[in-house]
Amino acid sequence: MGYPGHMSALTTIGDGFKDAFLMAWEVWWALVFGFAISAIVQAWVPRDRIQNALGGSGPRPVALATGLGAASSSCSYAAIAIAKSLFQKGASAASALAFQFSSTNLVIELGIVMWVLIGWQFTLAEFVGGLILIVVMTVLLRLFVSKGLEEQARQHAQHADTGHQHHSAGAQLTIRQRLRSVQAWSDVAHNFRNDWAMLWKEITIGFLLAGFVGQVHNGFFNALFITHAPAGVKVLENAIVGPLIAMASFVCSIGNVPLAAVLWSDGISFAGVIAFIFADLIVLPIIQVYRKYYGGAFAMRITALMFVTIVIAALIVDVVFSGLGLVPQVRPTRSEIFGAVKLDYRMVTNGLGVAVFAGLFALTALRGATDPVCGMKVDRSKAIKLELGSRTLHFCSEHCLHRFQAQAGASGAEDLAHRGDR
Repeated sequence: MGYPGHMSALTTIGDGFKDAFLMAWEVWWALVFGFAISAIVQAWVPRDRIQNALGGSGPRPVALATGLGAASSSCSYAAIAIAKSLFQKGASAASALAFQFSSTNLVIELGIVMWVLIGWQFTLAEFVGGLILIVVMTVLLRLFVSKGLEEQARQHAQHADTGHQHHSAGAQLTIRQRLRSVQAWSDVAHNFRNDWAMLWKEITIGFLLAGFVGQVHNGFFNALFITHAPAGVKVLENAIVGPLIAMASFVCSIGNVPLAAVLWSDGISFAGVIAFIFADLIVLPIIQVYRKYYGGAFAMRITALMFVTIVIAALIVDVVFSGLGLVPQVRPTRSEIFGAVKLDYRMVTNGLGVAVFAGLFALTALRGATDPVCGMKVDRSKAIKLELGSRTLHFCSEHCLHRFQAQAGASGAEDLAHRGDR
């Protein structure tokens, strides 16, 4: 008796995985080339001077933090870890939050994927909105966080575990020398691989969520949003509900773009989509990290600040883009979002994406070793080395070396050592 329903459930599950794969197929090349460009920027753009200039408040350090964030990885967890490190060393709360917003909204790979899935207007809105986010956040900061609470949070952060984060590979060579240097390309390859290592779960979950949400009937999301109301009320409600959906979905960074495409297809407003994408820094797991880094009071206040900032920025973007006629009037169908595998330009670009991906990973396999503490792939020629019996261990930073030495002890050293490469 239950056989037809059972088959229907299996069909729905199969269709969910199929649509997740088709959406990944649509943007594979964009992901690879976006991550490759980001890796080049991280490896070849010098950042030490910028980091040293981020202390204090005012527009200059905030602007520098924005530039540094745009040259960083799009990983939300990496962004908040680096921002905490900057905050520990004296950067203002405004500069640290500006870095986070920039790192997750002004990076090339996010813009490329968004352009492919839902259109160039959303990419432009993301970049323009990211700058608006930073300005609004800076203006509103003192309404949410007093100077006393900021210093209290800094002291808390200085006693918190520093955790692992990316490190710049340096940029001593000229552009021509870098293009011809195996070492310079090795720096790029290791940044590329480590970004994928941090983000592949988020990206996979994002595609799977989008694939399975795509099986829900078209009216499902309309129940979450006001549809029969004045335009202003609808836009405001969508801009508020969008971040709430993002917080509940637990997906951040590039992983929330596929779900944003489904929301756009189902009728959420332009402001709602933008607010949803902006909200990757206030998903529930990241709020817990804020609590660990800065203490509960500061974490709750910056979360509230970011939520309000996201809503305001999304509304401003919607008003500006509507006034300029840049809000798309035609929404893609779900079949257009998920696409199909066929012989077209995407077959060629995806093939090139596979070649770039394989080539950069192969370079890390030839020249790299695995940090036994954090699992990060590091270039053996630049890694911090530790001789342990007959083995040579390679570490990405002094922090990981010290953690290894603290954890190993006489009995556990060999077990930990087997996680590394000679």
